[in-house]
Amino acid sequence: MAPTEKPPPPPTQDLGGGVWSITVPIPDNPLRYTLVYLLESDRGPVLVDTGWDDPSGREALAAGLAAAGHTLADVHGVLVTHHHPDHHGLSGHVREQSGAWIGMHGAEAAVVRALHTHSSGRWVSRMAELMRGSGVPQEHLDGLGHFGSASAPLADTLPDRELVHGESAGVPGRGVRVMWTPGHTPGHVCLYLDEPDRPTRLLSGDHLLPTISPVVSLYPEASYPGNEAGDDPADPLGDFLDSLERIAALAPQEVLPAHQYRFADAPGRVRDLLDHHAVRLAELLVQLKHEPLTLWQCAQRMHWNRPWDELGFVARHLALSEAAAHVRRLVKTGLAEETGTGDPQYFIAAD
Repeated sequence: MAPTEKPPPPPTQDLGGGVWSITVPIPDNPLRYTLVYLLESDRGPVLVDTGWDDPSGREALAAGLAAAGHTLADVHGVLVTHHHPDHHGLSGHVREQSGAWIGMHGAEAAVVRALHTHSSGRWVSRMAELMRGSGVPQEHLDGLGHFGSASAPLADTLPDRELVHGESAGVPGRGVRVMWTPGHTPGHVCLYLDEPDRPTRLLSGDHLLPTISPVVSLYPEASYPGNEAGDDPADPLGDFLDSLERIAALAPQEVLPAHQYRFADAPGRVRDLLDHHAVRLAELLVQLKHEPLTLWQCAQRMHWNRPWDELGFVARHLALSEAAAHVRRLVKTGLAEETGTGDPQYFIAAD
């Protein structure tokens, strides 16, 4: 194998204990694939996420189900970790083929309802308004029309059930508990398998990955539970760090993430992520001590996996959202503040 050649995606695998992993490809994405998990139950298979909706994704999901001895028609339910299209994209297709229920956290359902009811034009206009206030230049705003197009579909299938933190996920005959882990999205959940005579496992979605940190983004304020009026500014990074601590306390024996590969030592991985974000916050605070910055300028000065000039449109958009979450954390903890009510907004280190 050449040094730059990536290994082939993993095949459908029987992980033991009535759990299977199914690889569903993501087109034109460095993550390459989503690991969909199949949980055997007393009423038929329950899927954790479904993967990206395109012909290759549909084919891969059907083939994976067949390798596990099932068809799409057998699926009893779908547990959605979060609404992003590489996780929730095929949920509607699965429900159409099987009559399966779809479960999602209430905070995530609020985001999906907003996507479902707002036209793409209205969504783009709202996004452009927010980004202008962040100091985003016009050449970046001009690309927003493509962001919500068919090449980047919005997964807006509405759920049938609401998943509640700490309660059973409703998998018949299985001990599967819902763990609300906001940060990557407002209603992201992990699923905790704690069953007799079986290793404890965490199906972690994008919350806990073996070598990368998920993007922590700001969403509309009303999508955060208890903040429907938008009175208390959301703190997604703070939520993410807190929910990481909750996962570390569980100390599952094995983590089954939605990308990359399975791993152990969840507390150790949590420590790595907490340290990573502490460094990013400290670096950003140093920048804000020099001069007031817009969110766009903050994003330009943060460190990414590639230089800013090499980041494409989507990467810069995600970087801006991550920068916004970090600035919000600094403001929430009293380390930074807005300089006024101008357009765009500027932020500076607090005295």
